[in-house]
Amino acid sequence: MSCAMRAVFQWAALLVPALSVLIAAAGCTEGEDGARLLRFVSWKPNQPEVWDEAIALFERENPGVRVVREIAPHSSTVYHDLLAQKLKNRDPSVDVFLMDVVWPHEFASAGWALRLDEFFTPDRRAPFFEAAVEADTYRGGIYGVPLYISGGLLYYRKDLLRRYGFEPPRTWPELVRQAEAIRAGEKDPDLYGYSAQFKQYEGLVCNMQEIILSGGARLFDAASGRTFLSAPRAVEAVRFARDELVGRAAPRGVLAYQEPESLDLFIQGGAVFHRNWPYAWEAANNPARSKVAGKVGVAPLPAFEDGGAVAALGGWHMAVSSFSRNVELAWRFVEFMTGERMQKFFALRAGVPPARRSLYADPEVLERNPHFAALREVFENASPRPRTPYYTALSHILQKYFSSALSDRRSDIASLARRADEETAALAARYGYGGNSAGASFSGSFPP
Repeated sequence: MSCAMRAVFQWAALLVPALSVLIAAAGCTEGEDGARLLRFVSWKPNQPEVWDEAIALFERENPGVRVVREIAPHSSTVYHDLLAQKLKNRDPSVDVFLMDVVWPHEFASAGWALRLDEFFTPDRRAPFFEAAVEADTYRGGIYGVPLYISGGLLYYRKDLLRRYGFEPPRTWPELVRQAEAIRAGEKDPDLYGYSAQFKQYEGLVCNMQEIILSGGARLFDAASGRTFLSAPRAVEAVRFARDELVGRAAPRGVLAYQEPESLDLFIQGGAVFHRNWPYAWEAANNPARSKVAGKVGVAPLPAFEDGGAVAALGGWHMAVSSFSRNVELAWRFVEFMTGERMQKFFALRAGVPPARRSLYADPEVLERNPHFAALREVFENASPRPRTPYYTALSHILQKYFSSALSDRRSDIASLARRADEETAALAARYGYGGNSAGASFSGSFPP
């Protein structure tokens, strides 16, 4: 053997053990104390102490197991990018992760989320809200388990409605009429009729989906990847939002509102009606933050005469990495956290709406969260956003269209809608999308 070859073999002999150490460290399944490690990646929660308690309980009931948690920033976008990079690199240090409700199709199509059919069987899915399970379903397979559920709600000033003899509005035109009557009676120049989220971001898609579908229009077809924005009913719904909500009931400032700004207007006493997610209940009824605490009611969002109330589906789901070396343990953790006992725990300790139907009739849960009584109907009628692997790109097109249509009072909505339909069709073709069994056509039938 030549000196050169001998040197190569000597170098390799030194390198291989070093590489083995690095690989073992990256996907190590045992800690220095001999505990079996389960690696869990999530975003930064609002109540970290509640998650600490939940994980400690799992560890107590699973001796010899230690959960190693990586907490990403609170931003859903930043968390998505961090998680996607890990999974794209087939990082074995991820066993379980949380997904936003719009991510399952992307993660399933990329091969990042493990198909869970053998674990999350149909009988285990039955207690969950159907829309939440639909969000986790891709090409006939199931890739996640609902943890929390959310959906758009109508918050209202029950003191003002009572004063003028109104019940919560069932239709969007009725909301506008009630708001105008109350404003005229109150003679308060700082009181507006409606507050919602109409800035160009993901929340705009949720708000407009609710308005379009509540008129009986369609938005998206999962089989073809087509949108139906230029259909007459969809155009009329957007026109109503521009002319009657943004241009009449709500201040023009809503075009720059996300959730915090729109909520602040309402809890400072500046709006009769407000669209937001369930989390806003605590802020609206917290005397330390809200000027209208104790005066707030909650109801399903309105619809149009020929439609039905629709709430955009929100929430978080648990998934197992396709690259996990601890699949059985990972499933045990997912099943534990999404089981009825822990769903009740999160509802009582953090006020989080559970994804299981039964808990909306639980006396203890309702005593702690009385507004949950109105939420089951909302979640039964919640609608997932378009279920597609390229949802992020689709959302950008929708955001641009809705923002252009709402912000310019002279906009030709029908032309803008046709252009957006053409863009989404081109996007679907670019991704070779169409003809899969991702689910039924996306319509107003339904429910983050």
